[in-house]
Amino acid sequence: MIYKLKDMKLHYYWLCIVLMISACNTSNSSQEKVTSKENNTLFFSKNDYKNNKTTSVVNTQNFTLHKDKFLSIHFTLKQPLIKSLQELAPNLSQEQLLNQGNFQFTFLVDDKIVHTENLNKGAGTISSKTTQLSHTIPMVYPTQIDFWGWFMWLKFMKLSGGQDVLSTGNHSLTIEVRPYLKAKNIKVGPILATGGIAIEVAKINVDESLVPVQKIASNSGWELSNAKFNLKKIEALNRKIAENRFENINGIVVVKNNKLLIEEYFNGANRNSLHDVRSVGKTFASTLMGIAIEEKYIRSEKALLKDFYHLPSFKNYSKKKDAITIESLLTMSSGFVGDDSDYNSPGNEEKMYPTKNWVQFTLDLPMRQNQQIGKDYTYFTAGVVVLGDIIHKSVPNGLVSYADKKLFKPLNIHNYKWQYTPQNVGNTAGGIQLRAIDFAKYGQLYKNKGKWNNQQILTESWVEKSLSKQVVQKHPGVKNAFYGYLFWNKTYTVNGKEYEVSFCSGRGGNKIFVFKDIPFVVVITASAYDNPNAHNNVDKIMTEYLLPAVLENK
Repeated sequence: MIYKLKDMKLHYYWLCIVLMISACNTSNSSQEKVTSKENNTLFFSKNDYKNNKTTSVVNTQNFTLHKDKFLSIHFTLKQPLIKSLQELAPNLSQEQLLNQGNFQFTFLVDDKIVHTENLNKGAGTISSKTTQLSHTIPMVYPTQIDFWGWFMWLKFMKLSGGQDVLSTGNHSLTIEVRPYLKAKNIKVGPILATGGIAIEVAKINVDESLVPVQKIASNSGWELSNAKFNLKKIEALNRKIAENRFENINGIVVVKNNKLLIEEYFNGANRNSLHDVRSVGKTFASTLMGIAIEEKYIRSEKALLKDFYHLPSFKNYSKKKDAITIESLLTMSSGFVGDDSDYNSPGNEEKMYPTKNWVQFTLDLPMRQNQQIGKDYTYFTAGVVVLGDIIHKSVPNGLVSYADKKLFKPLNIHNYKWQYTPQNVGNTAGGIQLRAIDFAKYGQLYKNKGKWNNQQILTESWVEKSLSKQVVQKHPGVKNAFYGYLFWNKTYTVNGKEYEVSFCSGRGGNKIFVFKDIPFVVVITASAYDNPNAHNNVDKIMTEYLLPAVLENK
């Protein structure tokens, strides 16, 4: 099984944090602000907040990031928060005010706003908002603590870019506290408390041997590229990885014009390491489906789900299920009530893993009546498990044997590992582990329009369908995102130029990028499974380091 239950709960917890960003972070220009009035002072301490009862709190003016272990903020209000919320909306009841409002915290680094957070209603107790005047908020702590202030600091640093603006040297950090209320619009009250502290950002000591570009070892199985690239950019990236700015990056492979250009490993990984790339493995189901269709074991992607299963024998049967196609499962648009971004969804993958039969779990799900099959996208892992089962029952000797014979052996890939479903079927939810350099072969197969060493493994038409923009992905704050046959699609912008890319994506920051109009395949393997910033880190690696380095040709 891919995820242990504890791991799944952590994944959901971090997902909630990421999704809260769109609700908690708001641009000042979209807020209605009340004119500021005299406010109370906010001050900082480096006390361990857990020992405050026995230790006096000392107001500190300086904090050294990466060295000092503790940082808390303290402020005392002239009136409880609820009174300030009532001033914003006198006609609302206390219950309505507490449901719609809370504190707003604004973080300014060197007088520039970096992070604004409107606390959700669950942050803080009712008494802390209705009677309490003095507040102590721990933010920096050496281990994870169950306090919203710790997560607020994490979001400021990891998700809003605090770790980038707080570069080595001296800075000022100011925090402003206001009341806010959200009805149709967000209404923000005057500053209740504000204060600043001098931040010294200590240089992170790294092993300098990790910074130079790594020499490609012999026997890679690839012809080596003689193309030039910006070494300084890659060295700057390596330093960030060594500093743990980009956490848990394990491997980076860049192929240019079918030749190996860059191959680097970090954090104990090496060329022979097998990487657990999670949902990157979903895309292999699409590949095997394309091969099985070409070899006539499956009629086409237009084939119906009911051709493989007696759907009326499963729970929640409806006529709508009869219209589900293989293609709709490939494009995450099958219409099942399953949404991996919503833990409460009946078909969420975390509800599937503990069951004894993942296929039955999926086929028992009801249909979403307002969702159009083949058009409306919802990320749905369980549907890919069904695809794997269809392949397994349709091809000779099952999915794993078929993959070895028709995909891995032609690509000269011999070192790999499958995970399995409870029915002992190769797990297409994301259960295949390969070497990073072999994931690059897989990406290059698509870049070559399905051909490898003059052998047509996949048809050109299947590759084209797989990488095309089959459905639109609708996510809050995300534009121009599409989905093909278990491939994602988006556009990177570097130095004002756009570069369209199709890619496989897995939790923790795992990617296989196949660029459309430039001759590159890029693999990044990572194990930042519990890091809410893992995918954002990869985007930054691509746009600020890798792509500029390989596009400069110097």
